[in-house]
Amino acid sequence: MNNLTDIASRFDLSGNIAGILPFGSGHIHETFHILTVPDSADDYILQKINTHVFRDPVAVMENLRIVTSHIRNKLIREPGTDLKKEILTPVWLKNGDLMYTDQSDQVWRCFVYIPDHKSYDKAVHADQVYEGGKAFGKFLFYLSDLPVNQIRDTIPDFHNLAWRIQQFNDAVKDGVADRIRETKHEIDLLQIRKEEMLTIRKLGLEGKIPLRIVHHDTKINNVLYSAGDKALCVIDLDTVMPGYVHDDFGDAIRTFTNTGEEDDANLDKVSMNIRYFEAFARGFLEVAGSMLNPVEKDYLALSARMITYMQCLRFLADYLNGDIYYKIHHPLHNLQRAKAQIKLLLSMEEQYDEMKRIVKNLSSDK
Repeated sequence: MNNLTDIASRFDLSGNIAGILPFGSGHIHETFHILTVPDSADDYILQKINTHVFRDPVAVMENLRIVTSHIRNKLIREPGTDLKKEILTPVWLKNGDLMYTDQSDQVWRCFVYIPDHKSYDKAVHADQVYEGGKAFGKFLFYLSDLPVNQIRDTIPDFHNLAWRIQQFNDAVKDGVADRIRETKHEIDLLQIRKEEMLTIRKLGLEGKIPLRIVHHDTKINNVLYSAGDKALCVIDLDTVMPGYVHDDFGDAIRTFTNTGEEDDANLDKVSMNIRYFEAFARGFLEVAGSMLNPVEKDYLALSARMITYMQCLRFLADYLNGDIYYKIHHPLHNLQRAKAQIKLLLSMEEQYDEMKRIVKNLSSDK
């Protein structure tokens, strides 16, 4: 506690520190809630950045500064905006820096705490999904005029499917022999889909879809909601990098619409909720549809399959390699994850024509 207080006090906080408590359920950074007095003062979020995942914290924080400043300048012009709730507010150190490196070379940062918010790990109704679609669509729309070259890669090749396929192929070739044999069905299922799944990347390399600044981690728990379940703010901006709109739309569909859990042991529970697909697409396109070109829109439905396919590759490759990347809770955990994502992928394939029809209808007036 004394050490945390010392670190927190280096940031330019309003009020006095009354307590510091562990906060949230995130798996990457260590996060704490700074309580302050008097009640009129802001509370804060203090985070120790995981530099094993984000090896260039300077790039992370510079991206964060640029992105939040750019969006803040847009929000200021909109009547009725609550800047403390609708965009993350980084807190500067008293010496003018945005992050603090302690004596153990641990890197710390601070944000103003967003009061009166709710967050979810799983969608519970379609209106909530619609609001999530609007939130991520608005995020991309606000950044659409920010030059891509101003933002740096914080995790290179994060959504590079060609690289993920190569990692998977290496695991199939050099992984644990028994695991390779026992997963032949899953390996074959994924191998025969790789050419179609590379379509969006090829279109990008051909210049038919533009490189944009995108979020890259569009899970529902990266949206904060009001008490009335209206989307307030998109958070967790560490993976904001150049990419394609399909990276964000696809990962949102993968996570918002799954009727089961990402690692569900009961595959009967896993499918894509088409009502949730329509709700997210409607919210997303209402806000961001006008900025997308026709080719981008044509491949939004495929992006859901593509990102889900990529996650199948990542989970199964880690299982074949002996569980060296993802934390596991039992020896078959990564295989369980892979099978659950494969089931979700197959559900998307069964509903693919309807997904394309929904996007086409929603795009017709955008």
